[in-house]
Amino acid sequence: MKIAMCQTNPVLLDVGANVENTIASIKKCKEKGADLIVFPELALTGYFVGLHYHKVALQIDSPEIRRIAAATKGTAAVVGFIEESQSMNFYNSALVAVDGQIQFAYRKLNLPNYGVFEERKFFASGKHIRVFRLGGLNIAVFICNDLWHPSLPYLGIAQKADVFLTLFNSSEGSMADEFSNMESWEIINRFYSRIFGIYNICVNRVGEEGPEQVRCNAPDDEETSFPDAFRLPEVQKTYHFWGGSEIVNPFGLVTYSAKKFEEDMVMGDISRDMLRRKKIVLPYLKNDDPYFTHRELGRILYAHGENQPWQRKKD
Repeated sequence: MKIAMCQTNPVLLDVGANVENTIASIKKCKEKGADLIVFPELALTGYFVGLHYHKVALQIDSPEIRRIAAATKGTAAVVGFIEESQSMNFYNSALVAVDGQIQFAYRKLNLPNYGVFEERKFFASGKHIRVFRLGGLNIAVFICNDLWHPSLPYLGIAQKADVFLTLFNSSEGSMADEFSNMESWEIINRFYSRIFGIYNICVNRVGEEGPEQVRCNAPDDEETSFPDAFRLPEVQKTYHFWGGSEIVNPFGLVTYSAKKFEEDMVMGDISRDMLRRKKIVLPYLKNDDPYFTHRELGRILYAHGENQPWQRKKD
């Protein structure tokens, strides 16, 4: 299967421009023979949307989403966007479209809400780990912080995922000075590929953004008036998204990688034979039993008495 990683630099809050760029990229990659085209997290909006999140949200049947899906005729694409549900909840989502048809939108589950990140303030959490089948492979979709919660990737494996698609927006300096996002993602991407024996297709964005661009702007209409609690003090800082998108094979080796800090489009092949070889040589998951995991979680969560540490009274 031929994969295209589209490492883009979305225009903050300009859905129209980002949709056009996405459709153009899909057409270009399709002409080059891509079977699956992957874009970063929030590729249609940019990351630091702040209080304007609801203004750039799209419903799954919106004209923009239908146009992107139609462009996938003869191929498939996964694209990050802000989704508004029928019940007017908002999600950090990834559209999955195959051969011109909308399959579903995966909704990010593990929303960060610390430091410069404000996602849980504005977005609702998803409810499911979704796996779809393409080219004879089972593919699980994750968004950024989902991979920092190990039980979520495991739920993909429990559904026999062969490939992880990891869409993320990672920038320099968005965590503590002692912490390197770039190094940490390199470790995480390789860890899951090596332990689970899967391909991990990891697509990050590039460009510069800062929350000060949108955070404290006064509403320009009467649609919504946010209380002061939503208006955090401005952070006069620009964050640099570093790119470095990559495909990691089932042995934990990077086989294809994109440039750092520059827009890029990288094509790469993934092989069912390589997946088979890993399962034969290093069958880590051969005896994995999700029923055992289910039983143990039931015992841990629902056991009676004060046998569990969190059930004991505080000193």
